[in-house]
Amino acid sequence: MVRDEAKGKIKLVGTKLAKDIEDARNPTLDVPVRALSNVSYDTKSGFITLGTKTAKRFFFNVAHVRKFVQTIEAAASAKDLLEVGKHLSLREVFYRMKRTIPGTQINVVDEQEESNKAIEDLELITGVSREQLHINANKNGSAAGKIIIEDKGDSIDWSKLGSGGWSIPSNVEDIKFKKVDAKFVIYAEKAAEWERMHEDRVWEKLSCIIIASQGQATRGVRRLLQRLHEEHKLPIYVLVDLDPWGTYIYSVLRSGSIGLAHISERLAIPDVRYLGLTPDDVKKYDLGKHLIRFNEIDLKRLEQIRNYPWFKDDKRWQGFFDKMLALKGKVELAALTSKGITFLSDKYIPDKIKNKDWVGD
Repeated sequence: MVRDEAKGKIKLVGTKLAKDIEDARNPTLDVPVRALSNVSYDTKSGFITLGTKTAKRFFFNVAHVRKFVQTIEAAASAKDLLEVGKHLSLREVFYRMKRTIPGTQINVVDEQEESNKAIEDLELITGVSREQLHINANKNGSAAGKIIIEDKGDSIDWSKLGSGGWSIPSNVEDIKFKKVDAKFVIYAEKAAEWERMHEDRVWEKLSCIIIASQGQATRGVRRLLQRLHEEHKLPIYVLVDLDPWGTYIYSVLRSGSIGLAHISERLAIPDVRYLGLTPDDVKKYDLGKHLIRFNEIDLKRLEQIRNYPWFKDDKRWQGFFDKMLALKGKVELAALTSKGITFLSDKYIPDKIKNKDWVGD
């Protein structure tokens, strides 16, 4: 059904342009503006939303024509994929679009960043996600736990996939959860912490699911977390370093991002819980000797984050940021290994969850 709807949305774009040509009008695309000026925080839903501002992109306009053609090329690729029921990676779509326009020395796209942006524009125009258009990013994530899923007709048990766990794909829309035996989910920002938890079988000892990517969670990982939260009512805990970048990772999972405001409702989890290192943990676990001093970029980022609408009026979070500034530095989760190789798995995580020592709803 989703595939048919996506095909219908692509067809509408083509039909509208064909009508412009038939009526001797300059073909135009109405592209929602993806900028801070057209983004707002919805206090009711708890996540960032895209506004109603749009910009017209004209074919017969020197300043617009290149992006216009790139967007149509992206639509053509998506149409072909939907018709045959196949998928391509972002890189493959780039090469599909990369060719020289006949009679010129101009390429439709020169760099993958151009084709990626054209695909994002197509998402905005059609209201259909990249994954639903059958265009996928590279796999970048691992999962383990007492879960059995069905993926493309295959039954996969996340508890029996060795040291690597289940490799999370870009598109998790069609995955079916056949059995979920877990009380909560832990998302780790770094693979190192996931590997520590997996080797220590935290998912078995605490009856949970452990998931990680590398740094900022991919769209596939964020959608998977949201599905587990919404469909199976599992709390989501975010395990990150004590630094502005770890807090930003939590923030994106919680409320979304400006760049993906148009699909926040499919990615954001407003009541996600921050389980990462806190300034109080630095004192409690004597981690001061592992402090890495802030640089100017860190301080600037921290100031930006603490003024996000979902943080600036929250006394608990403002106190958190004040203590971070007082530390004058950041601490990585890896520092917990100084307390013991399995300290993270055996003491830190169980105690934090048992004592409800997290930040967030």
